[in-house]
Amino acid sequence: MSSPVPKIDLKSLSPPQLEDLIRSFGKERYRSLQILRWLYQKSVHSIDEMTNLSKRFREELSKVGFISALHPLRVEQAKDGTRKFLFELEDGHRIESVLIPDRKRLTLCVSTQVGCALGCRFCLTGKMGFKRNLISSEILNQILSVRETLTDETPITNIVLMGMGEPLANYANTLRAIQLMTHPDAFKFSSRRITLSTVGLIPELEQLAKERISFRLAISLNASDEETRSHLMPINRRYPLGKVLEVCRNFPLRPRTRITFEYVLIAGINDSSADAKRLFRILRGIPSKVNLIPLNEAPGIPFKRPPEEKIRQFQEILMAGGMTAIVRASKGAEISAACGQLQAKSPSERPQS
Repeated sequence: MSSPVPKIDLKSLSPPQLEDLIRSFGKERYRSLQILRWLYQKSVHSIDEMTNLSKRFREELSKVGFISALHPLRVEQAKDGTRKFLFELEDGHRIESVLIPDRKRLTLCVSTQVGCALGCRFCLTGKMGFKRNLISSEILNQILSVRETLTDETPITNIVLMGMGEPLANYANTLRAIQLMTHPDAFKFSSRRITLSTVGLIPELEQLAKERISFRLAISLNASDEETRSHLMPINRRYPLGKVLEVCRNFPLRPRTRITFEYVLIAGINDSSADAKRLFRILRGIPSKVNLIPLNEAPGIPFKRPPEEKIRQFQEILMAGGMTAIVRASKGAEISAACGQLQAKSPSERPQS
């Protein structure tokens, strides 16, 4: 006796794939656009709620498809309004997302993997090790779930793919999720309000260059020389800083757009005046801005945050040469929601209360 064919998660399909599925029922293309609106604009949880589809079609579609969802296990809120969401996936793995308020913006930081294989020494997620990639629906459901918790507040305005994991190590699922984030019948986010952050996986960056992307690109740099970067980020031994910057220098950017370089400032490691001058020199000629992120100290991270005077001096050296350099305020540190602090443990790893 043959086993039943597993149902299709409608949120796992790209718009062309959804269109192909709908055509297999003999339906017109516009029906797939209606379904996209139900899934991502109206956030329905069942196919039966799609009331502008005929009852018979809904019944047929329900036989082969379903709508997945994520529900937060826990939500923590910091004094500055930052909220951290813990989600449990179907297989028991856990991921975290962070909602960050900033004036008129509300930014959601989403995860693309469970854990991370890269082992950056200043990041707690890397200490989890790599568990698995998220499928596109698990990436998108973070947005939908957090959005459902909002009432009369500012809607989510920006998406950053810099939560748990390396987005480009989960290339296909990440790009499929971004395609739906920007689709006019799905989330409708402006591509300029979506940022993908990567350590700089060179083959994937080169592939991304061929895609002629419209979303924003951020490179996690964190050092201005090969030795220091290899010490902080083991991936630098495979994809050296110089080669990453060469790809960035040739990356096809849209007019008036820049690559963001993220630089975690660590006391005594990469925060000297010489580091700042070298950083300015190696970025010369690349349309760029620098986000300076003072280290978020945490148990298990063997580094310290530089003093404020050192941070300000580093910024001033970059700005004196005409470079845009912004010191990013640490938000949500008290609930371990700041940059590099996400570490969603499995139930068996959590201490008993």
